[in-house]
Parts: sequence; structure tokens; C-alpha cells
Amino acid sequence: MAALCLADGLKWHESWDDASKESKKTNKPILANFTGSDWCGWCKRLDKEVFNTPAFAAWAKKNVVLLELDYPMRKQQTAAIKQQNAQLASKYRVPGYPTILFLKSNGDVIGDYGYDSGGPAVWTKKASEILKKKA
Repeated sequence: MAALCLADGLKWHESWDDASKESKKTNKPILANFTGSDWCGWCKRLDKEVFNTPAFAAWAKKNVVLLELDYPMRKQQTAAIKQQNAQLASKYRVPGYPTILFLKSNGDVIGDYGYDSGGPAVWTKKASEILKKKA
């Protein structure tokens, strides 16, 4: 399964299995981004203001394995990705988009987050606080 590449070569996995394997290998938690990439206004803002910035890319490379779970209206996806994403949204009872879950490689939830104003510095500071629960 191909990974999506964004700012600074940042890779977002589309496959839970791939993200979980990398998480086990690197001992980093998974940042699972439940998004409606082509219709959700807050998702688009989170992408633009945080995820597509060099500051976030640097933080993510050190701290997490990235997983994008997209629920688009127009963008084409394989049947396998649609099924995987539907199962994960159901499993984690995702209330809306964007929802960010920090997960252990086995799928246990460390914490959750979403859109926050203030750009990458504010977002990554709060995310780091959430990840401290992992220890």
C-alpha cells in the first residue's frame, strides 16, 4: 500500500497494517487522522495550518507514525481502504471529523485530539502532552 507524501517528505500511511508494523518496529505511537479531506472545512484547516508545515513534519518524524483514514465524498478509494476505514471509524466510535487518535501499535487508545487554532507550535505541544500518557 502506497503512503501519501506531504511536506518535507512526510509519509502518511493509508493502511492500518502498514502503520501498525512501522509503529512496532520504531516503538512510536500512531497518529490516526480521521478526516473528510475533500469536504470537511475543519479538516482542511488542520491540514493547511498544521499537518502541511515543516514544524509539524519535524515533530512527526521524531514522535509518531502517521496514518490517514479518509472519508471523502469525491476522491476515489479502493474498496479495501473504504472497508478498513469504515471498520476503524466504527471500532473507535469516531464522533466527527477531524478526529485524531493517538494509538499504540496494538490499537489501544493513548488519547485523542482534533483541530486547534494556533498553528503547529500549539498543536504539537498539546499532542506531546497527550503522548506522555504512553509512558
